[in-house]
Order: sequence, then C-alpha cells, then structure tokens
Amino acid sequence: MVLPLRLRYQTVEFGSTDIHICSLRDKQEFNDAEGIAEELGISSAQWPLFGVVWPSSLVLAHYMSEFDFGVKRILEVGCGMALSSLLLNKKKADITATDYHPDAEHFLHRNTALNNDSQIDFERVNWSDDTDSLGLFDVIIGSDLLYEDEHIELLGDFIVSHASPLCEVIIVDPGRGRKNKLSTQLTNAGFTGTHSKPLHTDYLDVPFKGYILSFIRG
Repeated sequence: MVLPLRLRYQTVEFGSTDIHICSLRDKQEFNDAEGIAEELGISSAQWPLFGVVWPSSLVLAHYMSEFDFGVKRILEVGCGMALSSLLLNKKKADITATDYHPDAEHFLHRNTALNNDSQIDFERVNWSDDTDSLGLFDVIIGSDLLYEDEHIELLGDFIVSHASPLCEVIIVDPGRGRKNKLSTQLTNAGFTGTHSKPLHTDYLDVPFKGYILSFIRG
C-alpha cells in the first residue's frame, strides 16, 4: 500500500518579505507509484531529499535577499524546494529553476501559486545531458550540490556551458569537503573565486559549518 505524502507548510521571513513553502514533512516520505524516479536512477532513499528545506538553501536565500540582481538573468541549479527562486521571483527578478527530480516542478508551481506570484520558468535537466534549452545566464546559484566526487566535474561543466562571458556563480556548500575541486575546475574556466562564511545564521537551528562559494568571470 502506498501511503499519501505528508506535507509541511511553513513561512520563511526575509525582512518584510514572507515566502510560503509547501514541502515534504520529513525525509521519510516516498511516492513513486509509476516508477518515474526509479527510471531516472533516483532510489527510494534519495527520493525525498529534494522536498526538504535544507540549511544551505536557507543560507543561499538569505544571501540572495540582499543581492543586487538588476536585469541579470539568473539560474538556480538543483533547486529542490527552490526557496531562492521563489524569493527572487517575489522580487521580480528574471529567474529560471532547474532540478533532476520529477516532482520538483510540481512543487515549484504549487509554491509559486501559494505566494500569489507569476510562474517561474523551469526545466528538468541532467547535468550530463547537453540537450537542454536553457541558454546562458548572468548569475548561476545553487545550494548543497557537491554530494559525490563524480558530481563535481558534471556540475562544473554544466555551469560553464550556461555561463555568460560576464557571469557570477554563487554556491552554498555545507562542508562536504569538495569545494576546492569545484573551485579548481571553475578557475580553469576563467573564474576567480572566494570562499567565505555567511555573516549571520541566526535563522538556523544549529551553527552553519559550510561556506558561500563565489566565482566571477569577466
């Protein structure tokens, strides 16, 4: 018997801006009755990871809440619950979201409607596949993307292939020990990078041990 998904509703505050999120209740949820995720290589243990608001996602969103995006075209990679995309969309930024999980788009549209905003452009992509129609971006952002060593090269290549000649990349990593490998790859592609601690994380339940990785080209 397939149990119904248990959901959680929460509001994340960014100053006077509220972002409402419908997410999975916890990391024990699972619903792949048609086997779509399994066909994509997503195991039952991995399945719920997209649907939780992780600390790194909160750090990225708080960082982007003060970002001067102007008319820049922004891409969120591996968006999951897409908190940063929802916040930037609320601020009328030109934002596109991507994820590999087959249910990410459903939750993105649900949460965009929950916040009474216009729909966010979304494309489901695999970093190893070069057939997407995304184009180039002025800013590329993401959080908690450095899971496995083999992901680093794929992510780096994906970022480089979608970066405009003048581009800024912002990745929040919780401290998985792979940030230097990504830095080396992007440096070889012409980016200059820095690693820094977030200025404050009082919105988190526990201290944040990771870093904000910032890269600029041009």
